[in-house]
Amino acid sequence: MKIGELALSANCTTETVRFYEKSGLLPKADRTDGNYRDYGPEHLKRLRFIRNCRALDMTHEEIRALLTTMDKPGDGCDSVVTLIDEHIGHVETRIQELQLLKDQLADLRQQCHAESTGETCGILRGLETMHPDPAGDRHTHLG
Repeated sequence: MKIGELALSANCTTETVRFYEKSGLLPKADRTDGNYRDYGPEHLKRLRFIRNCRALDMTHEEIRALLTTMDKPGDGCDSVVTLIDEHIGHVETRIQELQLLKDQLADLRQQCHAESTGETCGILRGLETMHPDPAGDRHTHLG
């Protein structure tokens, strides 16, 4: 199948297919006599796997590790379970960060007084005066 057919079957764009191919997550396709990419069912299966992993917010490194294990089925599930456990930890950290973000936004929202007459909006004033966390204070695996 051509790249457009593969992308349609996997519910993504042709740019996504090219990106995963370029990054090495998706194997390069054979070429037809007309120099078109010719993808097979194994490409679709792998692309769907990659897309499902991305839907679970996994990094390319995590996906690569899973693909490596998938390509060597005799290795068992231990490394996969470890990777998923670590990813759950990343998700829990992200949930904590998002809760903190929600709390900060709620605090900021409290600074708005709908009846204010001519004053600068309390939210805008709060955004001017708050001190953001230093870059790199996030602890998720996405950075």
